[in-house]
Amino acid sequence: MEEPIPHWPGELVELDGHTLHVRTTPAGIAGPHEKAVYVHGLAGSATNWTDLMAELRPDARGYALDLPGAGYSPAPAGDDYSLGAHAAAVTALIEHIGGPVHLLGNSLGGAVSVRVAATRPDLVRSLTLVSPALPDLLPRYGPARVAFSATPRLGEWAVDRLRVLPPEQRIRATMAMCYADTGRVHPQRLEDAVAELRRRDALPYAGPALLRSARALVNEYFRRGEENLWRLAARVEAPTLVIHGRHDRLVDPRMATRAGRTFPDVRLVLLPHAGHVAQMEYPEVVARHVRGLMRDTVLMMPLSDDARGVKRPA
Repeated sequence: MEEPIPHWPGELVELDGHTLHVRTTPAGIAGPHEKAVYVHGLAGSATNWTDLMAELRPDARGYALDLPGAGYSPAPAGDDYSLGAHAAAVTALIEHIGGPVHLLGNSLGGAVSVRVAATRPDLVRSLTLVSPALPDLLPRYGPARVAFSATPRLGEWAVDRLRVLPPEQRIRATMAMCYADTGRVHPQRLEDAVAELRRRDALPYAGPALLRSARALVNEYFRRGEENLWRLAARVEAPTLVIHGRHDRLVDPRMATRAGRTFPDVRLVLLPHAGHVAQMEYPEVVARHVRGLMRDTVLMMPLSDDARGVKRPA
């Protein structure tokens, strides 16, 4: 197993009402003109995208954010962990770096990305969703655990009980839930995740951030009206790629069928050996599909006057 690349460097970025930690791939002297923004899932961070960002570096400069309260991003003002607040943070970042961008989201980050793409189509050139956490009310073990952890009082009790377990045990349990084959986890990546969990355990807002984000996601499963995530999906104008892993224990891969009926311009991919985090298990395979979407999207863009050789009045 080859040594993994280091995680991309990051810094805190002050935006309008948001402070976000953002990891960025270097621009280079003649780097790509396209930009990609990556949004992680529940209990994840920007480092979930390290390897995919490396694969796509020749195609788009990457910006992976830690959602408010996750990773190295501080808790948000007012402790607002709603999907709308997360979407506002992503929108602020895109406006800061300059859109439109290729937007990629996994799990919770996929739900957030759908909301951004539906409400701000001017900022999203293409949309890639890896196991997006869109409403699915069929009872399954993984989502049931999330719902349990989001229940008032029970959630706090569960977090307190988990914190007494060794970080290594918690990380291995999480990876067993998210990966189809934990043998694909490099020992260095495992060590990094354990060290990060130890750091997070010392933060007073880490537990509440996880609980409130989980509750916000569960609430979205029962939302009705125009703000329902599936109704928002039907409004997405950007070409969309939806990727599912056949062995996903958290999001039912059969939801791809509904995605195919809902997103106006969509291509579907089912990876036979992947779980919930295909971008981490099979970054080279995911990159191949994302690269195709990016290139097709750019080719379909109307040419500017300069590209057509049209001279503007002096």
